[in-house]
Amino acid sequence: MKKVRRFKFVRTGLKSDHGGFQWEVGKWYKTECLELCHGFNCSDRIIDAMSHVAGEILCEVEVKGKHFIGDDKSTWEEMRIVKAWNWTKNDSVSLSIFAAELVLKNFESIFPADDRPRKAIEAAKKYLENPTEDNRSAARSAAESAAWSAARSAARSAQSAKLTEMLEALIAGK
Repeated sequence: MKKVRRFKFVRTGLKSDHGGFQWEVGKWYKTECLELCHGFNCSDRIIDAMSHVAGEILCEVEVKGKHFIGDDKSTWEEMRIVKAWNWTKNDSVSLSIFAAELVLKNFESIFPADDRPRKAIEAAKKYLENPTEDNRSAARSAAESAAWSAARSAARSAQSAKLTEMLEALIAGK
């Protein structure tokens, strides 16, 4: 039988966020009631697991048995934790930097004069290198500025796209 590996986040002490289920690394657990979302939940991707439970411990899990597969999580009849890592604030900052860098070129191609997202990434990296209160505050301010800028820019782009769509429909006589 092929091993099926997934990810989930749990709270300190290896407790599930929902229901306080107590886990032990390496031990198999089986649910008595398997329904969609009632059983042992996990995700294929760490980022998906994080969106369901922003816990302190990231777990790699192995699953088996009956199951339901959703878009960003699955529910399984049997599960065990294979590995567990403490998830820190620095891990979240590193993940945010990574994600922001993936889309930075796209943003800058549309808004070349807006350097706030790039400055926010640089401030976050500086905080990771030297986590002082001043660097944390600077990173938070830069991130807030960049987020507002990106939101306003996205809203303007959406409005512009909608206006273009309406004008094209008007010209086409629709």
